[in-house]
Amino acid sequence: MTFNLPIFLTILRILAIPLVVLFFYLDMPLTASTIFGLAGLTDFIDGYLARKYNQESRFGAFLDPVADKLLVAVALLLIVEREGTMWITMASVLIISREITISALREWMAETGQRSKVAVAYIGKVKAVTQILSLIFLLYNQDLWGLPLREVGLVFLVIATVLTVVSMVQYLQSAFSSGNTEK
Repeated sequence: MTFNLPIFLTILRILAIPLVVLFFYLDMPLTASTIFGLAGLTDFIDGYLARKYNQESRFGAFLDPVADKLLVAVALLLIVEREGTMWITMASVLIISREITISALREWMAETGQRSKVAVAYIGKVKAVTQILSLIFLLYNQDLWGLPLREVGLVFLVIATVLTVVSMVQYLQSAFSSGNTEK
């Protein structure tokens, strides 16, 4: 395994998770949401750096989506616990279920030599940005300079949930189109 800056940033993203949880429970929403936002930003930075400096690796390709899914799932669980509403719970269930499904689909497609059929698509990137923004605002859960960030976060969560379902359908269609996926 090669250790480089993109992998270091991915590991930092994972290490940020307990800090987000800690500050959430210490009722320090600005700190929790800031750490979460910075961790979310590393997702875009590590991929950019890996491509720019030709530091892509199998380990990085494995660890990066794991870190992303852990960060998002933990934030969703914290928000579900605090909010306790059916709508936020259902959105969270859809988002987490999609992440598990698409991860398993990518693994399966890789085993059949067809991973490129389920490569990350533009809609997946838009979904990721929308999720991160919604979770930053929902973790903060307060108005800021008169802006109702909680409500903005809820709107972004709805958009992220719709993009989650649409992207899942697209990935599934891509995986199962044009022939047999068995080898």
